[in-house]
Amino acid sequence: MTAPVRAAALARAHSPGAALDQLAAGPLSHPYFQHALLAGTAIAAACGLVGYFLVLRAQVFTGDALSHTAFTGALGALALGYDLRLGLYATCVVVALLLGTLGSGAKADDVAIGSLFSWTLGMGVFFLTVYTTTRSTANGGAGTSVLFGSIFGLSSGQAWLAAAVGAAVCAALLALARPLLFASIDPDVAAARGLPVRALGYGFLVLVGVCAAEATQAIGSLLLLGLLAAPAGAAHRLTDRPYRALALAPILAVAEVVAGLGLGYAVPDLPPSFAVVATATAVYAAAYTVRPVAAAHARRTGRRRPADLPVFPLTDTGNPDRTTPSIRR
Repeated sequence: MTAPVRAAALARAHSPGAALDQLAAGPLSHPYFQHALLAGTAIAAACGLVGYFLVLRAQVFTGDALSHTAFTGALGALALGYDLRLGLYATCVVVALLLGTLGSGAKADDVAIGSLFSWTLGMGVFFLTVYTTTRSTANGGAGTSVLFGSIFGLSSGQAWLAAAVGAAVCAALLALARPLLFASIDPDVAAARGLPVRALGYGFLVLVGVCAAEATQAIGSLLLLGLLAAPAGAAHRLTDRPYRALALAPILAVAEVVAGLGLGYAVPDLPPSFAVVATATAVYAAAYTVRPVAAAHARRTGRRRPADLPVFPLTDTGNPDRTTPSIRR
């Protein structure tokens, strides 16, 4: 091969079109990867948005409790001979509302979560025993799939359903974002301004339950908390601006899921759910180190970054005895 021909071949191999062709001939040529990418992208976006408010409202423990509730609900439905999705959605939503009722202002406290957490986990073990001794011959791997997820095993119908549920959760949260953000930052002032703080809290818990139920089928109940907390925690670390963090959290979650799926495809012995959570943890660790470095640089240069300024400056818009937060975008 002459030098000009070799150079032309190398140029074609490194062109964007060749990269797309290689991608289409690689993982995207497999239906299971297409289904995983479709479902994973929607679930990740929903988990990123839900996780942002979980971190903001200091309700991450609620997400952990609902992940174990998902395990109990799925195994309970299987043990009774029903579709596991029925148990997932019903149990997660009901327990989410119960946690809000037991807490104050539709926000569950740690005592209620801890008590319910232990009870639901015990019930999960009971249902697992019943299922493995009576009905596991029909679907012996269902228990493992609930615990660790089976994103590469989703059918086309399951993937489209996951995408639809994820899109619905994202749309609902974006519609509630501004009042929910106000109610999360200063619930007393939000209530004084006429916002239905308690109803917003219950609505948010329902969305958390739906998101947990759907994400369990892909990422697993044991690893669900990582996808809820890590991208949102990284977004909170990278910026103080609430709307920027709200946009950054789902972007990070989607990128981490795509990277995890790619790792799972490239390394067949690596479980994709583990790869996703490991990537999310690595990104959070990187964000945790970036912020102190940026702050140290600002101190050395004697300047403050705009993100380091107060996020919610107080403004007086009419009542001299009351100030309300002006949320800076």
